[in-house]
Amino acid sequence: MDSNDLYYTIEKPGEEILYKDKNSKFFGYTFPITKEEDAKTIIEHLKKQHHSARHWCYAWQLGIENIKYRANDDGEPSNSAGQPIYGQIQSFDVTNILVVVVRYFGGVKLGVGGLISAYKNAAQLALNESIIVQKTINIDFLIIFEYKNMNKVMRIIKENKLNITKQELELSCKIYISVRKKIADKIKEVFYTLYEVEVKEVRG
Repeated sequence: MDSNDLYYTIEKPGEEILYKDKNSKFFGYTFPITKEEDAKTIIEHLKKQHHSARHWCYAWQLGIENIKYRANDDGEPSNSAGQPIYGQIQSFDVTNILVVVVRYFGGVKLGVGGLISAYKNAAQLALNESIIVQKTINIDFLIIFEYKNMNKVMRIIKENKLNITKQELELSCKIYISVRKKIADKIKEVFYTLYEVEVKEVRG
């Protein structure tokens, strides 16, 4: 199976996990996100929920073909928290995700090596408790045609099992479809060859 148009993500927040090391408690969370602002909102919420915690470290990754990411140590020694969390996002090969580990200090210093291990383990446990789903990278098209050509258009949609995302069926009809990237060019070509039918790629 050609997998270059597949990616993995989560559709809902994972279960809260608790990892302990030398009296320090590490609470791990995963959240699906679609933009950077989502991460900020969630972290603010967790800071209220865990107002007496010492650190709220996190990493997120956004995008499928153009990847953006951020890793934040939130006051822990440099690269001892955010980077190990991000390493687990990479290890699980997931995107459009935020992983947060909230630490309550237990009075015993863990050292940089101990912190790296603890944040990595907490992130790994949180991701293990998440339901990871496989999705396809899709390209959206708008098909414009007159009502009399409806049967021709619908036949292609049915034959290729295409996903209709929106339709406006009046005198002049508009159907929006979402097509797997690897067959997008083929489908576009099929609609191009139809007389009196217009097809446009929809971006953003």
